[in-house]
Amino acid sequence: MSTPEERLAELGLTLPEVVAPLAAYVPAVRTGDHVYVSGQLPMVEGKLLLTGKVGAEVDPEDAKRAARVCALNALAAAASVVGGLSGVVRVVKVVGFVASAPGFTGQPQVVNGASELFGEIFGEAGRHARSAVGVAELPLNTPVEVELIAEVR
Repeated sequence: MSTPEERLAELGLTLPEVVAPLAAYVPAVRTGDHVYVSGQLPMVEGKLLLTGKVGAEVDPEDAKRAARVCALNALAAAASVVGGLSGVVRVVKVVGFVASAPGFTGQPQVVNGASELFGEIFGEAGRHARSAVGVAELPLNTPVEVELIAEVR
């Protein structure tokens, strides 16, 4: 079986630089055999990919793609504290927050953008417990935020 880095390359993706914190926290913390990754926004090269509420200004499919970017940023943060992506044994828990317009109930489909990426990279070890939560507001008016807990070696 190929490594997570090889599968990432097969997808045409690379781990980005770890996104700098926007407040008083660190991107990821390792404790024992787990890494807890702070909520990651859909930042690409230091810029927010899109803004607005899903179901109003943001199309759910665009939000799903943004959740995928959040997941990639979360993996970069995890890899930064365990010496690379191969240090991640399995994805344990994902929490996705979706800034939702009134009446929007498609949060699970939006957060699938992150979940599907973890599956593509880690196979069975990418299957995880998850919450997909609709919220009124997120930092910087981002439509989606993803946090991660991973088992590591």
